[in-house]
Amino acid sequence: MSDEDDKRRGDELGSSALWDPPGPAEVSSPEAAPEPVADLTEATEPAKGGKRKTLLQVERLAKFFPVKKGLLGRTKLVRAVDGVTFYVRSGETLGLVGESGCGKSTLGRTVLRLIEPTFGRIVFDSKDITPLSQAQLRPLRRRMQIIFQDPYSSLNPRMTVRGIVGEALSIHRLASSRSEEEAKVEALLKRVGLRPEAMHRYPHEFSGGQRQRIGIARALAVEPEFIVCDEPISALDVSIQAQIVNLLLDLQDEYKLSYLFISHDLKVVEYVSRRVAVMYLGKIVEVARASSLYEKRHHPYTRALLSAIPVPDPQRRRLRILLEGDVPSPIDPPSGCAFHPRCPRAVKGKCDVESPPLQEVEKGSHHRVACWEPYL
Repeated sequence: MSDEDDKRRGDELGSSALWDPPGPAEVSSPEAAPEPVADLTEATEPAKGGKRKTLLQVERLAKFFPVKKGLLGRTKLVRAVDGVTFYVRSGETLGLVGESGCGKSTLGRTVLRLIEPTFGRIVFDSKDITPLSQAQLRPLRRRMQIIFQDPYSSLNPRMTVRGIVGEALSIHRLASSRSEEEAKVEALLKRVGLRPEAMHRYPHEFSGGQRQRIGIARALAVEPEFIVCDEPISALDVSIQAQIVNLLLDLQDEYKLSYLFISHDLKVVEYVSRRVAVMYLGKIVEVARASSLYEKRHHPYTRALLSAIPVPDPQRRRLRILLEGDVPSPIDPPSGCAFHPRCPRAVKGKCDVESPPLQEVEKGSHHRVACWEPYL
């Protein structure tokens, strides 16, 4: 991490290739999926000190849930994730933001194959993992982990910390003996800021922040390369959030981890992420480097979303943009651009007819937006 990045971390928290699939037609089986799309990572800026390899490539990924509506029981589809493409490079963090219910958590779980995709492709370290069976996926589970939003419900209340963290070591046979396994659990607990004696206690005996540290230790136990952080601080007290965020960043530096960091806290996402993607109603509508996105907000939805960030200086005021109407239902999304019913810049006959592609605002800017009338 650069000196500039270190300074940004200290100042802000202190103490402690993308486009959408064609058309709104309902797709209910992998056979109806579109053709694979090209790798977009070549169109993005190189990482400092040389180009990092692309660890995760997601292409037109979708997850639709069938639901029955009405007296006749007609089946319709909830389009939770609707044709999303993105990549994550080795050692970097992609932040994913959006309103509650936009599909962020579903996307994170689908990427890990905890939820089966409706269609699309997931490529991890140059290997397409989409068609793999659960048995074939098992060796890859070591390399891909998740940290859940609620640290209490994600931990087995009947198991001690030693069992919770050591279980993964046992499943993947990462310790040759019980004493070696216990030593590894002890080292992991120390690394996440817990005392070794914590291994003999149960989850209910810990605070929320301590339970999340246990969850982090469990994810680290199998020495992963990629971790989905699914709102890892939203259930914690504000006083604890900065400590957990700084711990995640320290671990990333130490173990060269890649994160998909999902959150509705826009300030935290800016702080932890190299790049940020904005999601609305199952689609990514804008993506750019964090510094660019927070300075130049081209999509109307991004502008409204970021206008809600509090300004610490009482002498400064930020115009709050209030959107009209409610978020449309993912069961019956609007035609054309999904945001057009709430958009102050919507053009009738265009925005309500055709879905805009995610494309660069200016050639070579690496800032992509899906909007027919972006702010320039």
